[in-house]
Amino acid sequence: MIDLRKRTRVAVIGGSRADREALAQAAEVGRLLAAGGAVLVCGGLGGVMEAAARGARDAGGLTVGILPGADPAAANPSIDLPIATGLGYARNSLVVLNADAVIAVDGEYGTLSEIAYALIYGKRVVGLGTWEIGGVTPARDPAEAVRLALG
Repeated sequence: MIDLRKRTRVAVIGGSRADREALAQAAEVGRLLAAGGAVLVCGGLGGVMEAAARGARDAGGLTVGILPGADPAAANPSIDLPIATGLGYARNSLVVLNADAVIAVDGEYGTLSEIAYALIYGKRVVGLGTWEIGGVTPARDPAEAVRLALG
């Protein structure tokens, strides 16, 4: 039996509304995380979250979605384990607390709040076309983002 507690967990955060490039990058990040044996954690909804989860799931990875609402059925179809919180944006703290590292792809203010929580909690944060602030290590492409997150 696989001990899931020992698997690295990486949160992929980003915009619920994203352009094609960001969605493609998120899907590749998810695929590479799964190939590296990591569990993908995200907010469980659309946009970057759905693209990353789809990439991970298509590559045989495990996906966890920490949802803002009270209904687990609201998760995107690529989430294996939906966790309903009923916390709205406050769930952003839970997304990053349940990860060993964070990869931010694109994103707006919700993503910025997750980056802030990740930095508060001392998590490694890698950025791919996202907020350029202190504490976020920029990556050139999905492969570098995953390498830095798993490093």
